[in-house]
Amino acid sequence: MADRNRTHPRPTGSRPARPTRRAALLVAACALVAAGCSGGGEQSGPASRSARPSPHKAVVQGLPGMPPVLDARDLYAADRPNQLAPQVKDFPPRVYVPNTGSDTVSVIDPKTYKVIETIPVGVQPQHVVPSWDMKTLWVNNNRGHDLTPIDPATGKSGKPVKVHDPYNLYFTPDGKYAVVMASMDRQLVFRDPHTMEVRKTVPVDCAGVNHADFSPDGKYFIVSCEFSGELLKVDTAKMEVTAKQKLPFEGAMPQDVKISPDGRTWYIADMMADGVWILDGDHFGRPKLLPTGKGTHGLYVSRDSRHMYISNRGEGSISLLDFKTGELVDKWHIRGGGSPDMGGVSADGNVLWLSGRYNSEVYALDTHTGKTLAKIRVGLGPHGLAVYPQPGRYSLGHTGIFR
Repeated sequence: MADRNRTHPRPTGSRPARPTRRAALLVAACALVAAGCSGGGEQSGPASRSARPSPHKAVVQGLPGMPPVLDARDLYAADRPNQLAPQVKDFPPRVYVPNTGSDTVSVIDPKTYKVIETIPVGVQPQHVVPSWDMKTLWVNNNRGHDLTPIDPATGKSGKPVKVHDPYNLYFTPDGKYAVVMASMDRQLVFRDPHTMEVRKTVPVDCAGVNHADFSPDGKYFIVSCEFSGELLKVDTAKMEVTAKQKLPFEGAMPQDVKISPDGRTWYIADMMADGVWILDGDHFGRPKLLPTGKGTHGLYVSRDSRHMYISNRGEGSISLLDFKTGELVDKWHIRGGGSPDMGGVSADGNVLWLSGRYNSEVYALDTHTGKTLAKIRVGLGPHGLAVYPQPGRYSLGHTGIFR
């Protein structure tokens, strides 16, 4: 894609026309009212170019109440190694693993690679989700129809909160709403981010809403529908579905969704198409498929924003995508095989943690070499594990999307 910020250089040897007094006054007036007009067609220098709003400025002027983007060229600029926010910097580093078949959360000490505690939770926990303010971890008990809060400062669980069909959980970038992915109910449920009281229920006509990510300005988000092979585009402020499309693959089963650091490209993992769909979210046109491996499932951004780790659950591998070129640059295979699913990156960026969905284990991989550092036994059906704490200013949900 062409660089939208590129300006056309003035031809060699040419000189800008000298503006008339009338033109100069017109340019000054335009600047005062920020009208963005030109000086009668005669002014082609920096003054007229700066009057036009750039894509980066549009990002900053996003969803009201959303924290300003630190770097419009990199949505993950706040996620650099060990840049922990004040409210999480003293939390003990842990890996929280929801075991869907055991109704428990295994807690792993990442220093020793050992399970140090097992927390009983509700029926069929799917994901462990950091709250928008990053002070609480919510365990999504899908079939128990509740959320179990965990205090990451102490590791202790609290009283469950009744929430129907919480397969997955996200938070709007302004922190105003929690968004429950009610997969079987076919609903997006906007709730109070603290009490979880319902604010608006949005029925959807696709099956299996499960994963999402937000646009750079926070004004819309894209949702994958696993069981009908579709994508939704949702207006954040209006809380309305604005568009829908069917993926161009028979039997498609889209999973995780992630936006590129520059905010221009969306990636959607597809476990049946065995790759990631590449989408222009603004135009929401027909996406293209990049094959990665069998059972493509989870998508995670490196701490330097250069690569994306793509878990291929059906073949026990992780593909590396270079964001700059859009090409795959490596593939790592888990020692002895496995079923890598969901997870996250350590605070220092050195370890990729993934659940082994069908093997009752968790994998730790070196992000520099791809070497399998550990395979840790946990409960049955480990799914959306959360590495915590992680760098960032606020959480958009899932197993940890931080900006």
